Amino acid sequence: MKPWSKILFFTGLLTGNWGITAAEESAFESIFDGATLKGWHISAQTGHSRVSQHKSGGKWVVIDGAIVGSQDLPGNGGILITDASFEDFEIVMEMNNDFGPDSGLFLRSTEDGKAWQAMIDYHAGGNVMGIYGEGLEGKPHVRNYSFKQTVEEITTEPTGKPPIPLAILPDSWPYFWRHGHWNECRARIVGNPPHITTWINGVKIMEWQEKERRHVDQGGIALQVHGGGDHTSESVRYRNIRVKKLNSSSPRKP
Repeated sequence: MKPWSKILFFTGLLTGNWGITAAEESAFESIFDGATLKGWHISAQTGHSRVSQHKSGGKWVVIDGAIVGSQDLPGNGGILITDASFEDFEIVMEMNNDFGPDSGLFLRSTEDGKAWQAMIDYHAGGNVMGIYGEGLEGKPHVRNYSFKQTVEEITTEPTGKPPIPLAILPDSWPYFWRHGHWNECRARIVGNPPHITTWINGVKIMEWQEKERRHVDQGGIALQVHGGGDHTSESVRYRNIRVKKLNSSSPRKP
């Protein structure tokens, strides 16, 4: 793609369906007050907290209006999970993570981290907003792109059998995804077996219909810091976290 084409592509995104509309926004409720972790708690019950023998679940603090997570010990992570449980819902948040740590957005999470995960594997070989069965035998594991060695380059070779191709041209990725800035991630889960849809910056990334009931009807919303390696000097960052509760009969957006 020529440079001018990339600019036109990016401009088109900005003037098109970028994020949620003002009308949609009014239906969302904030679940993070921007100053404290009220309504959330750390769980050290997942396998990512083995290094601490499940005594701590990573380091989670609020800095400059964002939830900031990191390993508290080399190789020791965990999850930050809502006190409240959710069934059918849509969640919108902004992320600005360092490129290196493995994270995730857990949907209907248990205290030990079993969940439908909207992946935030923000590292070489990873992806953002693919769908993964965390603690569910790794099923599904569907994504339609992966990072190469840097955040600016992706490959569209799929993992699993994703039902939709990536809507973003690989050459346009650096203009669509703004590393070092805040990007919007959105996920929606309805029903059980669930229908899960994810978006980045208003563009649909993945959609998946599970075929069997393999997890609970409701659970917490959780953010993850993955265990393994030494990522104590790197952080994940999330802000403007809002949720819209849905009825199981709510129409699904295209």
